[in-house]
Amino acid sequence: MEFIDLKTQQSKIKSKIEMRIQSVLDHGKYIMGPEVYDLEKRLADYVGSRYCISCSSGTDALLIPLMAYGIGPGDAVITTPFTYIATAEVISLLGAEPIFADIYEKTYNINPENVESAVDEAHKKGLNAKAIIPVDLFGLPARYRLIEDIAKEHGLIIIEDAAQGFGGEIKGRKACSFGNVSSTSFFPAKPLGCYGDGGAIFTNDEELLYRMKSIRVHGSGSDKYENIRIGINGRLDTIQAAILIEKLSIFEDELRLRNKIANYYSKNITSDLIKPFIPKDYLSSWAQYSLLTRSESERDKIIKTFSDKNIPCNIYYKLPLHLQKVFKSLSYSNSSFPISEMISRRIFSIPMHPYLSLEDQNRVIEVLNDI
Repeated sequence: MEFIDLKTQQSKIKSKIEMRIQSVLDHGKYIMGPEVYDLEKRLADYVGSRYCISCSSGTDALLIPLMAYGIGPGDAVITTPFTYIATAEVISLLGAEPIFADIYEKTYNINPENVESAVDEAHKKGLNAKAIIPVDLFGLPARYRLIEDIAKEHGLIIIEDAAQGFGGEIKGRKACSFGNVSSTSFFPAKPLGCYGDGGAIFTNDEELLYRMKSIRVHGSGSDKYENIRIGINGRLDTIQAAILIEKLSIFEDELRLRNKIANYYSKNITSDLIKPFIPKDYLSSWAQYSLLTRSESERDKIIKTFSDKNIPCNIYYKLPLHLQKVFKSLSYSNSSFPISEMISRRIFSIPMHPYLSLEDQNRVIEVLNDI
């Protein structure tokens, strides 16, 4: 059993992917080839955004918008402590300061009610609260209606981190279409992943698009040897774009399968583990199917049992960002964000991918129900 099964997926579209790759080899435009622009158009159409630019990773998909907005020293960016390091890392990389706001206990996403105090914290530190980065954790979009209201009140830029959320929805509106600008990741394990690193950025703002395109290629101007701002080497390889075009063609089918498996898990796991909560009118892309135990010791027992039975599982995330050594200078402590800390001690994730057999689903369920 695989935690995420990329081999089965590849076997279904192998010949088509090989044809796409061969086409790139034939035309030889390995950087910014025609497949890159084709992919960007397809992604924008899928999400319902005016513009999409691809880039080299999900991390750069966050970094580039922050750079385009000129965020740096003296600025604060509000985000969740219960996420992967990249969300906050890019803030610090630019000399700004991440200010954390705790999460909902049910969805694990940032709680907009805590953003107000985060803005106050920024002001007390003498910082300009410039932006907020909500995370669509495990495939479930954050509560953007409430976030948009608070952002408007405080003049915050919204940068949607949909690294795990591509394919999710709120009332039919796709993830990657919320906020001023949105980002996603094509890391291989993501709901839509390539065979290496990759990412994409979405916006309806043409001027912002212009700046981000420039930053993506070393701050270039009208000519690649004219540099008008500081930028990065953030381009998506043409071969990865070619692979993603083919994988996007089966993505909706895979999304339906992910939701079918998630529903089966939720219906048949009968132990007192806390199952994922999906609010009304929301759709998750199920990057992970995560459960909560009653205690850390119970989680340890389950992890050991899974290991003994050769069933893969993972923990996302063992330690919230505010307790990571790298952010020690922010002076947070245990109990600063009690919900994130509690979730980190009790959460674990079980196998989730579109090709998980019914037999394997039942194996996982049987183990969980026997504990």
